[in-house]
Amino acid sequence: MSTPQDDNELSAVTAAQVTRIADHGIYASATELDPAAANLAQALVATLTESAEQPLLTPELRQLVEQVRARAVPDVLKITAHDGVRLSAFTIKLNGDEPRPVVIVPAGWTPLGWTIFAYAYLRLALRGYHVLAYTPRGIGQTFPLLGGGYRDAFFTSGGTIDVAGPNDWADGSTVIDYAQQYFAPSAIAFLGESYGSGISQLVAAHDPADRVDAVVALSTWGNLATSLYDNDTRHLKAVEALVALTGGPEERKFDPATRRLLADFRAGRNLPDVVAWGTERASASYVDRTNARGVPTFLSNTWHETLFPVNQVVEHFERLTVPKHLNLWIGDHAAPEGAGLTAPSGGPDLPVEEAFAWLDHHVLGAADGVPEWPVVNSQIMFTYRTRTDPETGKTVITEPAVREPHGSWAEVTTSTERWYLTSVGSDSRDGGLAQEAETGWKREFTAGRITDATAVDALVTTGQAEWRGDPKTYPTGKFDRQHLAVWTSAPLQAGADGTGRRVRGVPELTLTVRSTTESTTLVAYLFDVASDDTARIITHEPLTLTDLTPGQDRIATWRLQAAGYDVAAGHRLMLVVNSKDQLYSDALTDAGADSGTTTIVSTDEGAAHLTLPLG
Repeated sequence: MSTPQDDNELSAVTAAQVTRIADHGIYASATELDPAAANLAQALVATLTESAEQPLLTPELRQLVEQVRARAVPDVLKITAHDGVRLSAFTIKLNGDEPRPVVIVPAGWTPLGWTIFAYAYLRLALRGYHVLAYTPRGIGQTFPLLGGGYRDAFFTSGGTIDVAGPNDWADGSTVIDYAQQYFAPSAIAFLGESYGSGISQLVAAHDPADRVDAVVALSTWGNLATSLYDNDTRHLKAVEALVALTGGPEERKFDPATRRLLADFRAGRNLPDVVAWGTERASASYVDRTNARGVPTFLSNTWHETLFPVNQVVEHFERLTVPKHLNLWIGDHAAPEGAGLTAPSGGPDLPVEEAFAWLDHHVLGAADGVPEWPVVNSQIMFTYRTRTDPETGKTVITEPAVREPHGSWAEVTTSTERWYLTSVGSDSRDGGLAQEAETGWKREFTAGRITDATAVDALVTTGQAEWRGDPKTYPTGKFDRQHLAVWTSAPLQAGADGTGRRVRGVPELTLTVRSTTESTTLVAYLFDVASDDTARIITHEPLTLTDLTPGQDRIATWRLQAAGYDVAAGHRLMLVVNSKDQLYSDALTDAGADSGTTTIVSTDEGAAHLTLPLG
């Protein structure tokens, strides 16, 4: 992980760096912020607080800072929590006695703490908000010292990370106490991205005085337990990335109890305790509180989210009865909103502008049309128009992807169709997908190998590329049929709207499985295959089966992650099942075994089939 810079190491921000952040996002990898984003954030803070020793900003950003300083007072401070932990915080207090609302921003899970979204705080101030941003306890960069020990960065909070647990809820209320004393605000809103989004929802549900008037939760979770462990499969890569991005060594950032829990998760033991721990930290666990309090709630997530998969957010959203809105975007975690919270976009920035508009209506009282918004607005993969820049060779989006409005999530899926897995497909190596059932066949593969059929190349960055118009392409001819099974449809005929299929909602897969081992993992992928046999991923989901009797059949049904995807006419649907993906735990690795044979069969009692949602 790269080390964020101290103030005296900051370099001047260039227009090219700002453009790069806007185009490519704020992450260099799942465990590393782009150094340009880190430098820009801290350069904004240094300039705003007049601690910069040299000019650091582009003219546009310098003008923005001057506008805010002309009408507000910034400050960097510490807020003392109930147990004495000191939370690093930043405020922008608007001048004048007129009551104004405050937006409280708990930082995301980032070594830069509250500084990373300094640009967003300036934008909020110019919209008429006081701002109070803070770093949740334990988060933020710590620097090792020669001879031992550590020094915390100014934006780092004390204590150890509670992972959105009860200490974080109490800290949120303590921050509200400070905001009321310092700002005397007319209303209080919480806005968070990623980790901060979960804390925002949980504070709104638990604040003893019910003082949160609205919430914006970007790249958020509904159920932390199922985000990390679902279908008896652990999301190992997500937890690995989060632990690496705290800003310091694990033994310093987490208390002994949390370290034991993380060790149990990695080892696949005491998982009921892990589930209970995650459920306590799930905003979905407190939906009745949120509903009773009537907190207007804005949620945002992505179709190919690898940290907090989309289904658990949709399920939480559906249970909310408060004024609510759900945006679903192309890409992966933080890709839609991260850049717009960090740097000027140079153009329309709907993911952030709509979040701010939600606050404007619910806490500023703006008549901005929010009540007339669709309850759900889904961006459809991959309906954007692109071109290749002849000078750079890069893909450039020329038209944003189509968005589809709906009055509820239930309206997204209007019908379903069943695709049966058959013995022979268009490629003699593979099975087929057809409208009529076929039983009496089997297909087998050797388990235990990573294949070219995989959810992503890398957490976050594959999705960032997808968001900017460059989704991963899979050469399906490289899929190693020895270690996976494939079923492909015939080319799809054009429907009335010209598409081959409008996938809308949650696909479901039913297979009869036979294994030579007592447990096996199945990872199902649904692809869109073009005429040149290259594919793009529509959705996927793993499932681990345990307590199997070797050689005996087990019928398994599981839901893949929700999708909004237009498959072009003439393209084919491809279902791939393998045993291993880099994102997840798998049964053979957990058992210490190298291989086993997995057999998919279709019997009279359970014809193998894929239920496809359409809209």
